[in-house]
Amino acid sequence: MTWVTAGDSITQGVLHTHGARGWVEHLHERVRWQLGRLTDVVVNTGVSAWGAGDVLAAHDRLIGRFRPDVLSISLGTNDCLAGEDGLPRFHDAMHKIIDAAGPGTQVVLHTPALVSASGQERRSALPAYCQAVREIARSTDALLVDHEAHWLEHHGTADPIPWLDDPAHPNAVGHQQMANHTLRTLGLGELDPL
Repeated sequence: MTWVTAGDSITQGVLHTHGARGWVEHLHERVRWQLGRLTDVVVNTGVSAWGAGDVLAAHDRLIGRFRPDVLSISLGTNDCLAGEDGLPRFHDAMHKIIDAAGPGTQVVLHTPALVSASGQERRSALPAYCQAVREIARSTDALLVDHEAHWLEHHGTADPIPWLDDPAHPNAVGHQQMANHTLRTLGLGELDPL
């Protein structure tokens, strides 16, 4: 199978892991090594600072040419900077990305993870974008990986600083949490302990 993960810097896994694996790299390890699917291909096309409109504009380059069996889309953290006024554009772009994937592709949508208390003012619309992802998943029969709900279950009202490197980017622990939550949702277990 070919797996494509499209998204922003959190998908790309740059900088904020400080050399540790990002969540997509953990997914790669689980699928291709721990589960013995040695000839599967996992392609990470995440681009730092991008949103749904950017991914849609580059669809052929980032997604289409790989003809994925599984398409993972993790967006919203940057899109939410447009506020709730940007929700219609987000819905439209996300639906077009999914529609372009084709009928044989299993689409997996991810809600964004939480941001810290210090990041909530800048990204005040983030919960609305998480809800939008849930709605899009329901309307398109995509599989939903609800990171927001998972992080809220763990942190409650506490600041999720232990899983973050800065106000909006997960650290190595946060990426491992995202990977395991994704794997569990996909029915692929969890990462083998080190």
